[in-house]
Amino acid sequence: MTDITVPQLGESVTEATVGSWMVKTGDAVSRDDVLVELETDKVAVEVRAETDGVMGEIFAAEGDNVEIGAKLAVIEAAGAGAPAASEPAEDSQVAAPAAAAEPEDNEPKAAGSGGTVEATVPQMGESVTEGTIGAWLVKAGDVVEIDQALVEIETDKVAVEVPSPVAGVVSELLVAEGDTVAPGDAVARIGEGGAANAAPAAESQSATNANETKTMPSAARVIEENKLDAGAIDGTGKDGRITKGDALKAAASAPAAPKAVPKAAPAAAAAPAAPRETGPREERVRMTRLRQTIAKRLKDAQNAAAILTTYNEADMSAIMAARKAHQEAFVAKHGVKLGFMSFFVKACCHALKEVPAVNAEIDGADIIYKNYYDMGVAVGTDRGLVVPVVRDADQMTLAEIEKEIIRLGKRARDGKLSIDEMQGATFTISNGGVYGSLMSMPILNAPQSGILGMHKIQERPMAENGQVVIKPMMYLALSYDHRIVDGKEAVTYLVRVKENLEDPQRMMFDL
Repeated sequence: MTDITVPQLGESVTEATVGSWMVKTGDAVSRDDVLVELETDKVAVEVRAETDGVMGEIFAAEGDNVEIGAKLAVIEAAGAGAPAASEPAEDSQVAAPAAAAEPEDNEPKAAGSGGTVEATVPQMGESVTEGTIGAWLVKAGDVVEIDQALVEIETDKVAVEVPSPVAGVVSELLVAEGDTVAPGDAVARIGEGGAANAAPAAESQSATNANETKTMPSAARVIEENKLDAGAIDGTGKDGRITKGDALKAAASAPAAPKAVPKAAPAAAAAPAAPRETGPREERVRMTRLRQTIAKRLKDAQNAAAILTTYNEADMSAIMAARKAHQEAFVAKHGVKLGFMSFFVKACCHALKEVPAVNAEIDGADIIYKNYYDMGVAVGTDRGLVVPVVRDADQMTLAEIEKEIIRLGKRARDGKLSIDEMQGATFTISNGGVYGSLMSMPILNAPQSGILGMHKIQERPMAENGQVVIKPMMYLALSYDHRIVDGKEAVTYLVRVKENLEDPQRMMFDL
């Protein structure tokens, strides 16, 4: 006997609502068959059979709220399930029909085109609970090879491809472009070794399902309590189903509608919400999920943190002289050029150890001080700005830092960065100088409390020992969260970075 329980649904999700049961007590099930659909505030999650057998008792009815780990049902072994599945009084009379029924149940499956396999959303990172369906690379009826990319899923940071689990024919696309999906959700069905003529029937079935909007039980209660029109709510769940989150969103916006001018007002009130018409010389392009997330995170950082920026400037003569003197030997030994970024990473790590508040973060009413130095290095790509992380940068040599930055930069531009490679930075460095920026105010990368902005190296006349000399100067900008970092600490930190850059030997002697 195998227990079917509520799986983990995300770091902050503690309960779900039982949606539709796809099976009933006594049904024969196979491993990975969908048994029931659970609904959270955001997505619908399918619970699948972990083994072959017969459905036993079902403990949670449709509409019930269940916690993570709660028992939903049991699956009994195939032999033990036959008598249990038939509940008339005379067991001996039903045993034979049940046994006779098995070949009939199995026969259609055997008659299929080698079986149907579902392509599912892979795990996309420890804290990533959903993604958006991007461009489909195949359509129903297409012949695909094993591991061939079927569709691209956009997450907050990267694009993830869903590969075909088998070679065969695409029989049905279960989600449309723009739909939100979670790890483990089925996105397509592949007929293993099947014939292409199965596609029209699959498309017809898909079209039928698309026209049937279903309201999840918990959403139905919200709709009923708030006297909402279900037909006017756009469902974001699987097959257009209305989820609890959809209903709550509609309920939140509903009170504003009655306050408008009666009857004549609805059309006028709806006008501002509609997108404006574009002119003949304009083009409307939908923002990618990455760009939407960048916009949201930057605005959230501005709203949540008390961002302040302090400025200074550094004489880059010493670093430029060191690079010129040792570049040839450095390349010969390490195979990479000695750049500026490795010096900045080292200078920042050294200063963070002296001013730990800049390497900390706020968590509610607490401050978390981090005794490690994972440096985020902002990289501009065609998709948008991403920030891969150089782990334990304080323990790395200049050559190791340069190699890691080159590796991460290439993966970023190729769109191959993983979620783990972009999470957990304690401090960020942004180099606007590569684009010619002379001075800027960087925005914090939440929940970090500090970010350093590098800029263009510009020769400027400087006063030195009573004389005017030309120096290669760079403006430095430190944006910090004034809730946790005081002005004294911020200025001290930036001065230490400046001193480490102007005299790199300070870091060698731990000064």
